[in-house]
Amino acid sequence: MIKKLYKKMNDKVYKKSMAVIMAAALSMSLIACGTKKAELDTSSRTSNSTSVETEAETASGKAAQQTEAETGSGTETSQDSSDENTEAFNAEPVEAATTTGGAMETTDLFTDRDLTQEADLSSAESLTLKSGEDLTITAAGVYVITGTAEDSTIIVEAGDEDKVQLVLDGVSITNSDSPAIYVKSADKVFVTTTDSENSLTVSGTFTADGDTNTDAVIFSRDDLTLNGTGSLTIGSTDNGISGKDDLKITGGSITISCTDAAIEANDSIRIAGGNINITAANDGLHAENDEDDSLGYIYICGGTLNIQAADDGIHGTTIVQIDAGTIDVTAAEGIEGTWVQVNGGTISVTASDDGINAANKSSAYSATAEFNGGSVTIDMGQGDTDGVDSNGSLTITGGTISVNGQSAFDYDGQLTWDGGTVIVNGTEVTEISNQMMGPGGGTMGPGGMGGDGGFPGGDMNGGDWGDMNQGPGGRRER
Repeated sequence: MIKKLYKKMNDKVYKKSMAVIMAAALSMSLIACGTKKAELDTSSRTSNSTSVETEAETASGKAAQQTEAETGSGTETSQDSSDENTEAFNAEPVEAATTTGGAMETTDLFTDRDLTQEADLSSAESLTLKSGEDLTITAAGVYVITGTAEDSTIIVEAGDEDKVQLVLDGVSITNSDSPAIYVKSADKVFVTTTDSENSLTVSGTFTADGDTNTDAVIFSRDDLTLNGTGSLTIGSTDNGISGKDDLKITGGSITISCTDAAIEANDSIRIAGGNINITAANDGLHAENDEDDSLGYIYICGGTLNIQAADDGIHGTTIVQIDAGTIDVTAAEGIEGTWVQVNGGTISVTASDDGINAANKSSAYSATAEFNGGSVTIDMGQGDTDGVDSNGSLTITGGTISVNGQSAFDYDGQLTWDGGTVIVNGTEVTEISNQMMGPGGGTMGPGGMGGDGGFPGGDMNGGDWGDMNQGPGGRRER
């Protein structure tokens, strides 16, 4: 339908009609991000390339945490600029009811444009893929891309303040050694699927672009958001999607099969919606910044994730915070981070090592496994395995945790249990046994006090952590 509409875009009367249609469709957009604070209570390959340039959009630049209201852009200079930069045909985007009382301040982690699942096509440009040719975009704008091609890369090489939206409308790209989408430079890029099927595949060994190891089917040096109403299937001999800054997913159906990490980012992975299916020979989600161990966090507040991974299902260097969503993980280690906080959602983990592991991955945070809400089910394999393993503290204030295995909990620091339901091998328990028992270690029921398992003379004031570093935006005291 979009293709037929787009052919008539030069007709100004038809543009107005299409705007009404799209605005109505947006009313059925994804409702992103779940729990509220009350629930917490607390191309060098070919010289034959096509270059596309349009008028650069007005932008204020990249601000910390992307709190700016992101605007669209187009090619028609005769339109009034206020209309040009209006999001989604003046329609209100879906609201992200993110948590404000968790490990991180999350209210500004998604912009309106991130959460709008259909692009504003009123000033879009239509582009068609051709085999053996790269498609290079050098300026801000919205681009509707169609076609089937081999050995072709969509390259974004725009300005530092340019926002580029790639609208995939029935795209199929098969490459042997280069990414299907390569963001060299931009302020931010959106990859948006229409109600269509799209596939991106790299079948051979990736070739580096100078000093840049372009090792993913979608490779971005800058901020990247994936959304939409259609499907995107990614096949890779290395990584699936790689972002060197922040990477967000808010909609669409994404299926990834790869021999390394399925979705990786340096600074953060943020998921507010979508249906994500992953089969990975390494990690499913992996956030890590080699130069700054205070970055590399994962935030999930919606969507459905089905992850099968040979190593970690979900791995964040700093914080892994889950506020909502349905997550099913089968991996060697289910969920790992320095501070793992579950505030909501339905989580199922099948693991052969640790189900949920709060490990000392970051010097910026204390190892903590924290459960404030949601439903967590962990099924452990045989051997030296733990359902919940914390190299520091274990805190349970709400939700339901059900662990099946030989060792349900292993924590090195202090236990605080002030609420929630704990089930071990099918039986609800009133005491938590610590696999890491030592002088000062112990058990307790909800509201009681626990010692520091394995640490003589530990603080017996259950829940008194002192100051804890908070995520982006401040500190949190308990």
